[in-house]
Amino acid sequence: MANNKPSFGWGHININVRDLDRSIVFYEQLGFELFIPAIPYLGLDTTAEHQNLPDGAATALGITHGARGRACIMQLGDGFPKLDLTEFVGLDQNTPLTNADTGLVRICLTSEDLPRDVARLKADGVEFLSEPQEGHGALADIAVCKDPDGTLIELLQVYLDRWQSILNPT
Repeated sequence: MANNKPSFGWGHININVRDLDRSIVFYEQLGFELFIPAIPYLGLDTTAEHQNLPDGAATALGITHGARGRACIMQLGDGFPKLDLTEFVGLDQNTPLTNADTGLVRICLTSEDLPRDVARLKADGVEFLSEPQEGHGALADIAVCKDPDGTLIELLQVYLDRWQSILNPT
């Protein structure tokens, strides 16, 4: 019997930003590194001059033909997903979604020491929705910060030793 399941794997998460250079600095504060100073298949890079998005890419992304932009690929460690940051000019852009909206509202990064990481980011001027909070059943501690354009980033310290009854029910 043939396996008809898709064979997807993680690729990237894309975040559209208003100022690519400012956003690169912000994501570097979170530990990301510049992987490729471009998104080659979109024909966009990090040079100061905005490039034309090829018509085929604009069609595939549902963006107006003639759009111009700059972009890069960042990574956290060597694996996937990667993080694509894209700056478009001349397009009508909406405010990022909040946690109450439908759709992709935040990405999540794990931390081994959430209080330390939150304190360091706050000292660097990063805005948080609240102080770290204890999750249900003390399974994790949670804090959510905003990138320079308001995109939400959940920071999570998970205590796997407290998950045994969930992961291995008797």
